[in-house]
Amino acid sequence: MKNIWISVIAFLCFLTLWSSIYTLNEGQQAIVTQFGRIVDEPKTKAGLHFKTPFIQDVRYVDKRIITWDGDPNQIPTKDKKYIWVDTTARWRVVNAKLFSETVRNEQGVKAQLDSTIDGITRDTISNHNLVEAVRNSNGIIEKIKERKVQAAKIDESLPGAEVIEEEITGEIEPIAVGRERLSDIIIERSRKDLNAYGIELIDVQLRRIAYEKSVESKVYDRMISERKRIAEKIRSIGKGEEAKIKGKRNLDLKEIESTAYRKAQEIRGKGEAEAISIYAKSLKEDPEYYSFVRTLEAYREGLMGKGQLILSTDSEFLKLIGKQK
Repeated sequence: MKNIWISVIAFLCFLTLWSSIYTLNEGQQAIVTQFGRIVDEPKTKAGLHFKTPFIQDVRYVDKRIITWDGDPNQIPTKDKKYIWVDTTARWRVVNAKLFSETVRNEQGVKAQLDSTIDGITRDTISNHNLVEAVRNSNGIIEKIKERKVQAAKIDESLPGAEVIEEEITGEIEPIAVGRERLSDIIIERSRKDLNAYGIELIDVQLRRIAYEKSVESKVYDRMISERKRIAEKIRSIGKGEEAKIKGKRNLDLKEIESTAYRKAQEIRGKGEAEAISIYAKSLKEDPEYYSFVRTLEAYREGLMGKGQLILSTDSEFLKLIGKQK
C-alpha cells in the first residue's frame, strides 16, 4: 500500500512538473494566460520556461515575417482610368500581448489587413493619376530629351529624320510621386492603423497593375494603329528614297553615255580629220595611187552586195579591172 502511494505521489509530482514547463522555439513568442486572462509579459527568448501548473495556459504567437497577399481590386485613378491593382505586404507581430487581445490569430490579422491596406490602397491610387502608379522616375523623359538632341543634329534632308523626330516625341506625362512613393504612403498610413493591433507592417508593394479589359483592348488598338502609321510613313520614305536613287542612277547613266558619245565623236572626228589629211597628202604626192585606192573602195562597196550589177565591158567603172600590163 505504501508503494502505491509513493507511485501516485511521484506521478503527481511528474505531472505537476510537466504541466509547469513549456519550450519556446526561435521563431515563436509566447504569452501566459490564466483563466483566459493574460498574466505576464510575452516571452520572446527561445528555451525552457515555467508557468503555474494546471491553472495557466500558453498561447504561442509567430514572431517571423509573414506575407499577406491581397485580392485584386478594380480602382479608378484620378484621371478616370479603371485599373486592377494587386497588392502584397509583409508583417510581423511585435507586441504579442496586444496582438492576442485584439486580433488573436493570423486569420484575424488577415481580415484586418484586407480591410486596412485595401482601403488605403484604393484611396491612395484614386488620388493620383495612372502614371504615378506605373513609373518610378522621369528617366524616360530624360532619355527622350537626349534623343531629341541627337535628332536635332541629324540633317533634315537625310531620309527618316522626320520619322525619328516623330517617333521620340509624344505626350509622356511627368510624374511627381512615383510608384515607390505611393507604396511608402500606403505603408505610412497603414502602420498607424495596424500598430494598435501589435503588428509591425514592414512593406507594401503594388505587385501588379493592369487595365480593365475593355480599356486594355482600346489601349492596345491605339498602340497598334500608331505603330502601323509610323511603319507606313517609313515605307513611304523608303519608296521615295528608292525613286530618288533610281532617278540619280538614270541621270548618272545618261551623263556617262553622253560623255562617252561625246568622246567617241571627238575621237572619230580626229580620226576622220587625220584620214582626210592622209588622203589629201597622198593625192598631192601620187594622184594615181589615190585614184587606185578609191576605185578599190568603190568595188568593195558596189560588188560585195547580194544584188546583181550588169555593166558593159567598156564601162568606166570596170576600167581598172580591164587594164593589162
